[in-house]
Amino acid sequence: MSVFTDETRERAREIIARYPADRSRSALLPLLHLVQAEEGYVSPAGVTFCAEVLGLNKAQVGAVATFYTMYKRKPTGDFLVSVCTNTMCNVLGGQEVYDTLSEHLGVGHDETTADGTITLEHAECLAACDYGPVMTVNYDFFDGVDASTAVGVVDELRAGGRPMPTRGARLCTLKEMAVQLAGFADEREGAVADGGPGEPTLRGLRLAQEHGVSVPGFDPNTPIRSKAEADKAAAEAKAKAEAAKPAPVEASAAPVKGGDGASAPTGAAGVGGPAKPAEATGPADASGSTTRDVKAPDDKSPQVRTAETRQPDAGTAVPDAPGTKVPTDGTGTAPEAGDARSAEAAGVAANAPAGDGKPAGDEAGAQERNLTEAKAGTDADGAGPADANETGAQK
Repeated sequence: MSVFTDETRERAREIIARYPADRSRSALLPLLHLVQAEEGYVSPAGVTFCAEVLGLNKAQVGAVATFYTMYKRKPTGDFLVSVCTNTMCNVLGGQEVYDTLSEHLGVGHDETTADGTITLEHAECLAACDYGPVMTVNYDFFDGVDASTAVGVVDELRAGGRPMPTRGARLCTLKEMAVQLAGFADEREGAVADGGPGEPTLRGLRLAQEHGVSVPGFDPNTPIRSKAEADKAAAEAKAKAEAAKPAPVEASAAPVKGGDGASAPTGAAGVGGPAKPAEATGPADASGSTTRDVKAPDDKSPQVRTAETRQPDAGTAVPDAPGTKVPTDGTGTAPEAGDARSAEAAGVAANAPAGDGKPAGDEAGAQERNLTEAKAGTDADGAGPADANETGAQK
């Protein structure tokens, strides 16, 4: 089992610190790139390392590592050469480029040359249809390649050279690229000074400028709040909304005439008995509902919440509870509890499954009846089978 260096462990702590404490699991993707940067692939030791630092089990980490194709599960060469063979690039000659490289290098898909320099793979799509056919080396683009230029690139790589990509910075090894994908800058001198955008990309930018197309206001420095901060902000917003609500207006009692002709409020002391306390009512929400408090649907699983919304139990469902809706029969009356189950049972009983010897719907009684009638007709007039059939058709 590999023992990761102190530098890798320090970088792992730095990656995890980028995320809120209660969302550290989000650091899994860059951590997988980090372990790949040290070993050249995501080894079982790398899976274990990621699981330990994030408090996950190895199955959870392995599920992610096997889902994304950028995580390699076996040793990979210094340079990952990917050729797009999807529809657009294929029409433009992508498959020919791949076949030529495969024969020239003596390897197939996801295989590495004997010297450990190049791993070849065909890619379903490299998201550069306007530059096709395209090939990438460690995810840097070589646009508009053909078989001969592709062979020239791999030969230069095997000779120790670093051909310049069509777009992007100068090439680096797969391990160095994995460090960048983990979120760390390329530390090579002048590494990002080379390269430039392609003409189709610039064309889109020019059209956006010409027609005034721009992204709405957005602050890229907006921090990600932790759950505690988000809960605090939500509580403050709720308290502010409660404070802004108008105070409930108490209904005034209708005045009545006392024995001396003076007005006295109903229920006042000395008139019609002792005063009655006001009946307690539940707090009204913004819609005026006085329904008893119920748990918010967010406390339930999505499956349970959906089921209750479609067919809640009429005996227990609260008509205006959040996320629920009691169905009615058109007269405003909710169905009795269990109606749906009774209807389902009746439907099952009325549609018996087919037997082994006959299709659904055929009954043995009907078959016997038909045979008996046919035989009776033959015995009565002495007709043969053909005559019987004709007689039956006339009937």
